[in-house]
Amino acid sequence: MSKSIVKEAADGFCMALADSVPGVSGGTVAFILGFYDHFIGSINQLVFGNKKAKLQGLRYLVKLGIGWVIGMGLAVIVLNALFEQHIHFVSSLFIGFILGALPVVCMDEAKTNRKWRKGMPFLILGMLLVIGITVLNTQSAAAAMNLSAFSAGLAVKLFLIGMVAISAMFLPGISGSTILLIFGAYMPIMSALKDLMHFQFACLPAIVIFACGILAGAASVVKLIQAGLSHYRPQMIYFILGMMLASLYAIVMGPTTLDVPQAPLSFSNFSFLACVIGIVLVIGMQAVKLHETSQPERLAQEKN
Repeated sequence: MSKSIVKEAADGFCMALADSVPGVSGGTVAFILGFYDHFIGSINQLVFGNKKAKLQGLRYLVKLGIGWVIGMGLAVIVLNALFEQHIHFVSSLFIGFILGALPVVCMDEAKTNRKWRKGMPFLILGMLLVIGITVLNTQSAAAAMNLSAFSAGLAVKLFLIGMVAISAMFLPGISGSTILLIFGAYMPIMSALKDLMHFQFACLPAIVIFACGILAGAASVVKLIQAGLSHYRPQMIYFILGMMLASLYAIVMGPTTLDVPQAPLSFSNFSFLACVIGIVLVIGMQAVKLHETSQPERLAQEKN
């Protein structure tokens, strides 16, 4: 197995772990690890590119997808119970993750961040968007859906939820799982996926419709993100930073949105150890990224 496949599968694995729990999106992980532009660009190539571009995008997304499927499978089978039982430790870990990531993103985009006059309104907009979704999430009393009782109305609802959720997953700072929670679909979807892995197919039609919504959402939103990063990068970067900042609030309130609600994160249940681990993980990932990006330059210098 080539080093490229291992690296990109590991990236997908990390994205899946973030996507599986409310509070942090896979897009945040992609942004921190430095492959967000490549990820969005590959989806854009697959949907809108010519034959050569489609194949190029597909090859990358398949490698990323292998890790994502493994990570999501692990989350469905094992990690959901851990998140329920140790949510404050996990939330503290994600707080450290975001705190470590913010300076990393600022340093990586130092040139772009100088254009703060263009970006500041979008930073505020990003914060308001995530805070608004979080408030709606914590106040939502949406009834959980029965995916085995398939109907036309349920199909339409699942399709639309899939579109919105995948759009959220593509944007750093907004968790698609949070969107699912707002609509009462998080536990039904996770339970249905677990049933499918145990060869129980009562919920298969609902999952297929949900997957179609995800594909439709991916095709519609990725072009907008790609255009924003290409032509309005300062505004997009500040928008993303705003969402990441506000995701701290989303993580703090995350325990209140569980199937069995728990107290929000506070000084009394906050784990400083988990927070430090999160910061160290980000520093470690950044060190790996810098090492990998410096290798081609070092090889070029040795040739010269």
